[in-house]
Amino acid sequence: MLAYTCIGVNDKEKALPFYDAVFAELGGKRVFNNDRLQFWSNGQGPMIAVGSPYDGEAAHSGNGIMPALAAPDRETVDKVYAAALAAGGSCDGEPGERMPTFYGAYFRDPEGNKMCVCKFG
Repeated sequence: MLAYTCIGVNDKEKALPFYDAVFAELGGKRVFNNDRLQFWSNGQGPMIAVGSPYDGEAAHSGNGIMPALAAPDRETVDKVYAAALAAGGSCDGEPGERMPTFYGAYFRDPEGNKMCVCKFG
């Protein structure tokens, strides 16, 4: 049902290395871009775009907005989380089992956008 989601940033060029590092751990690669947005895909599902808001206003992190990235296993959750922190992100919840069928980690990009990486099951 989901085709893609956008994450708003104020400095696209500065954000690209962070998202390259995070998405690489999930097999994500840059697929196309335009003057505002860079898209990534792992070839299996919805894409993620990073860039400036369409209305030209400043991007800001939303309270309650949080893309969750699906990982194939717990080890990948740990790798994505580590890559996010190494690329300038901040911890918003270390990797761990949150309930019997959910292992996840939470982090924020350098502009404060919150993300989760998780493995169900």
